Amino acid sequence: MDYYFSRFEHRRPPAPLNTPGWVIKLWQVLAVAGLILGANYIRWRWMESLNMDALWYAIPLAMAETLAWVGTLLFTINIWQVKDPACPPPPEEINQCLLEQDRTDARPPKVDLFIATYSEDPELVRLSIQDALKLTYPTPLVLAIHVLDDGRRPEMRAVCEQEGVNYITRENNIGFKAGNIRNGMEQTDGDFLVICDADTRVFPGLLAHTLGYFRDPDVAWVQTPQWFYDLPEGERLTDWLRRRVGLPGYLFGRAAEGVLGRLTIGNDPFFNDPRMFYDVILRRRNWANAAFCCGAASVHRREAVMQAALRSYVFSVEEEISRHTRDIRDDEMRATLSQAMRPHVIADTELTPYKFHVSEDIYTSIVLHGDSGRRWRSVMHPGIESKMLSPQDLLTWMIQRFKYAAGSLDILFHDKIFSRRRFKLSLGQTLMYGTTFWSYLACIWNTIFLISPLIYLFTGIPPVSAYSTPFYLHFLPFFIVSELAFMFGTWGISAWDGRSSYLAFFSVNLRALSTVLRGEKIKFHVTPKERQSGRFLYLVKPQLAIVALTLLGLIWGGIQVARGNVDDPSGYVINIFWGTVNIAAMMPMIMAAMWTPPAAQEAEAE
Repeated sequence: MDYYFSRFEHRRPPAPLNTPGWVIKLWQVLAVAGLILGANYIRWRWMESLNMDALWYAIPLAMAETLAWVGTLLFTINIWQVKDPACPPPPEEINQCLLEQDRTDARPPKVDLFIATYSEDPELVRLSIQDALKLTYPTPLVLAIHVLDDGRRPEMRAVCEQEGVNYITRENNIGFKAGNIRNGMEQTDGDFLVICDADTRVFPGLLAHTLGYFRDPDVAWVQTPQWFYDLPEGERLTDWLRRRVGLPGYLFGRAAEGVLGRLTIGNDPFFNDPRMFYDVILRRRNWANAAFCCGAASVHRREAVMQAALRSYVFSVEEEISRHTRDIRDDEMRATLSQAMRPHVIADTELTPYKFHVSEDIYTSIVLHGDSGRRWRSVMHPGIESKMLSPQDLLTWMIQRFKYAAGSLDILFHDKIFSRRRFKLSLGQTLMYGTTFWSYLACIWNTIFLISPLIYLFTGIPPVSAYSTPFYLHFLPFFIVSELAFMFGTWGISAWDGRSSYLAFFSVNLRALSTVLRGEKIKFHVTPKERQSGRFLYLVKPQLAIVALTLLGLIWGGIQVARGNVDDPSGYVINIFWGTVNIAAMMPMIMAAMWTPPAAQEAEAE
C-alpha cells in the first residue's frame, strides 16, 4: 500500500549533536554572565525603575520578567553540560543485568516489544510489525512482539496472524494506553519491555544499542530520541544562499555554519524540531539522573516498573485509610477502623504499573526516580533508534501539545510530586522536573509579555519610570549576552524555533492550565496519524489577534510620535522592537495553520 510517507523511506536520521568543547566552555561563561546581568537587571527593575504612576502595569510586567529570569536559570542548569553515560556491550545473559542476590540460572534476556494501537490503520501497524521483526542482536535473545489492540478489530488480528506476532486485546478501554500496556504486561513475562506506538518503526540495532545500559542493575529505563522522518528536510543554508545571492551568499552561509553549526531553511512547518527536546534538553539531564520517559521508543526493566508500582499501591492504600481516619482522636478506635477498612480499600485500589493518566510516561518516571526503596536510574540514549510520523496539520499538533501540557499540569497540581513523604527525588531531579512544569506555567508571564507593548503603544504609558540611559545600561548587556549564550548553548539547532514555539503556545497552555485548575478531567485523545482536512486559522485566533493589535499599535504609536504627542520617542523604538519580536513569534504558528503537505497540494490541484 502506498502512503504519503512512502517517498521518505530512504531518509536516514541525523547523528547526535557533537558540540565542540570550546563551544560548551563559551556557553557556560556566557550563561553565567547573562544570569548575573539578568539578576542585576531584575534588581534595578524592582528597586529603581517602576513607574509609580502606573503600578497596575509596572508591577505585573516586573513580576513577569522576574519569573522569566527564574525560568532562564532553570533552563541554564538543565542544559549546562553534555554527560552521556557509557553504554557497555549488550548482555549475553540475564544475570549480567541483575543484582547478585537476584541472580538465577543463566539464560538469554527476554524482551517483549509492545505496539499499542487503538484506531490506526492496520496496514500502518503492519509496517511497524515488519520493522520490529528485523531486530538483530549479537547473541541469543528471546524476543516476542505483541500488538496491544484496544480497538478489538478483526482486521488487526488478521494482520498479526499473517505476520506471525502475538495479538492481545481486552474487553474494555479502562486506563487508555496505560491500561492497555498493563493488560499486555499481565499476559507476558519478558525481562525488558519496548514500548512503541502504532507508527513507531524501530531500527534493527535498537536492542543491541540499548540493552547494555541495563548491565547496571539500577537502570530502570532507556529513552531513545523520537525522529519524525516525514517532516520536510528543508534546504541547507549554504545552498539556499548560493541560489539567491551567488558565491558571496554561499561564503556567508559557510561562515555562519562555522559558528552555529549546520543550518537548514524550511525544514519544519511546525517549528517543532524534536532534536531541541531530545538532543539538548532531555539528553543534558543525564547528569542529574532526571531524563524522563516519553513513551514511544523506550525500553523498560519489568522489575523496576512492577516494584515501583507495588510501592505506589501500598502508599495509595495507606493514604486512603489515613484520609478517613486521621481525625479520630482515640488511638485504639483509629487502629480498629483502619484494620476494618484495609481489605475494602485494597480491593478498590488498582495496581497500575503505568498510571491511568494522559501523561502516564512522565508520571511513571517520577514514581521510579522517587522510589525510596531503590534508587532507579534512567538514561537518555543519544542515538536515534526508530522513526515515526509527525503531525501533518495544526489540529493534530495542537491536540498533542494540549495533552502534554494539561497532563503535566494535572500531575503538578494534583499528585504532590515534590512531597518528600511520597517521592524521594534528589535535588537535581527536583530541579529538572521543576523546569518541565515551570515551562508550562510560563504561559502566564508570556501573555503579559505579549500584551505589555500594546498597552504602551495605545496609551503611551511606560512600565518604567523612563526609557533613559539607566534602562539601556541595565537591559542591553543582559539581553545581548543572554542571546549569545543560548546561541552557543543550543549550538547546531535553531534557538529561535524553540523560543517562537515557547511564546506562540501561550493560548494552548493557558487553556490547559484553566482546564486543570477547574478540576476538569483531562481526556485522552488519540493523536491522529492521517492529515485532517481543511485549513485551521480558527485555531490561531489568539495569535492573529496579537499580530493585528500589535500592527495597529505600531501604526497608532507612530502617528503619535509624528504629531509630537509622545514625550519620550525612545520608548516607542523599544516597543517597535518588542512588538516586532512578538509578531515574528506568532507568525510560524499562523503559517502552520495554512500549511499543506506537498502530496495534499497535488491532490487539491487535481
